[in-house]
Amino acid sequence: MNDRKLKLADLAKLAGVSTSTVSRALNDNPLIKQETRDKLQQLAKKHNFSLNTAASRLRTQKTNVVAVIINLDGDTEQSINDPFLLKIVGEINLALNKFGLELLLSNSFMASDDWANYFINSRRADGIIVVGQGKSQANIEAAANAGVPLVVWGDPKTPSSYPIVGSDNYLGGRIATEHLLSNGAKNILFLGDPGHAEISERHRGYLDAINEAKATPHVVSIDITSSAAYKGINQLLVEKGLCFDGIMACSDMVAFGAMKALKERYISIPNDVALVGFDDIAMADISHPSLSSIKQNTQRASVILVEKLLAQLAGQSVESQVVEIELVNRQSSQR
Repeated sequence: MNDRKLKLADLAKLAGVSTSTVSRALNDNPLIKQETRDKLQQLAKKHNFSLNTAASRLRTQKTNVVAVIINLDGDTEQSINDPFLLKIVGEINLALNKFGLELLLSNSFMASDDWANYFINSRRADGIIVVGQGKSQANIEAAANAGVPLVVWGDPKTPSSYPIVGSDNYLGGRIATEHLLSNGAKNILFLGDPGHAEISERHRGYLDAINEAKATPHVVSIDITSSAAYKGINQLLVEKGLCFDGIMACSDMVAFGAMKALKERYISIPNDVALVGFDDIAMADISHPSLSSIKQNTQRASVILVEKLLAQLAGQSVESQVVEIELVNRQSSQR
């Protein structure tokens, strides 16, 4: 047998396994045991065999690429530079790589309205992971209705025809607000945009906790950026003075914008105003004061997102799933 012309089937016959097992092993697919991968890779090297990835993709009609779309609203200044978005995209990339898949990053501004044609029918990707539901789910719903394999990072309690993976946002909003109340805060602001699907649930949790405590809700509706939070708090202080002693921020970046505005006016955190964010990004632990926050398990969620997408690609039906959260108690809320 001429080793230089050795085919995949020949290598499989030599090893006594199926061609699909050899292909997966040479692609370092974690579905194949490490011992088997090592054995087949050594055998391929011995016979000067290399897997023709391009030809393999043509035969299987698969790209081994997943499009990850950052779903941004047209009226927001939030961008891919947001540390939380960078964090979750990075963890999705790691999860995809473990399954031998590549990431194609895009956003809802760059992608066309017809995601099915733009990503799938044009063979840019095999499936789609959407990060964020935003205010409108029209493009997501259109892609799902077109039969596109997709999974969404968002609020998993949202009724939908497609699977959503994410935190219990209602519970997170409620826990954060109850924490502020238990630490003595009486006039607590909700800072964020309740128009977003995920933030709407955080707002609902805030309202229920406030109502049960027989307190008065105060909502400052802003874009979900630190600069919008900074402007919003400054405007409120100018118009009404220090009329609040607690802030439940819809995200850590929003919390940092509020924190900057308060510090510039020499308002003590947490003595004058206690503050809790949402996301627990790395900056929360190193800020001064350190920021209490609702931690989202994005690492676990990223693995679930990829697993559910792969299940769809295998023809299986999948459902939405809630990922656990926890309150990380730091200096910004301790009195």
